[in-house]
Amino acid sequence: MMETALTAFATFFATIGPIEAAVVFAALTPGYTRHERRMISLKACGIAALILLFFAVFGRAILTQLGVTFPALQAAGGVILLVIALDMIFARSSGALSMTRAETVEAGRKSGSADHDDITVFPLATPILAGPGAMASAMLLMARTNGNLTLEAAVLGALIAVMAVTLALLLAAQELHVWIGVTAQKVIMRVFGILLAAIAIQSLFDGIAASGIFKP
Repeated sequence: MMETALTAFATFFATIGPIEAAVVFAALTPGYTRHERRMISLKACGIAALILLFFAVFGRAILTQLGVTFPALQAAGGVILLVIALDMIFARSSGALSMTRAETVEAGRKSGSADHDDITVFPLATPILAGPGAMASAMLLMARTNGNLTLEAAVLGALIAVMAVTLALLLAAQELHVWIGVTAQKVIMRVFGILLAAIAIQSLFDGIAASGIFKP
């Protein structure tokens, strides 16, 4: 159980990216009051948590209805996580962890509008917090429990723990942006990128092995 919890925590921390999210949030809300930032943080984390919990609980069932097998989910999830890990290690962006140019432009317009709550769902809750990598991770980690309720609880607990850390960092986003600096942020990102790459490769290997395509 502890191994599952630690793996899930590291995976969610890497794909949700609490530190990166806090830095982006600080950049999007320079003119907001502390109360406004607090309300946006609470709402965005709540919405993102619900999205990820939905994919964790119902994601595999949906894929099963589409005829997608567990080994295929393992392999696909491993590939997605590997792309994200490489982005983190080499400090580049393929869109898995960041917004597209159109999304960035729209987010900039909304952050400068009178209706500050506009950025709560987009871009903060999704795709910054509940992005494709985090959704895939939630489905993959839950699928790997094979229906074991204790392991499922460990995965969901890890998800809630990471969202709690994310909320704390968002609440302190302005201070964090000044204190941590770009260099420290990149170092943390690369460390978790290496961990995520190992998890991704293992998932890919497990999926290929379980598929039986190399059996005589």
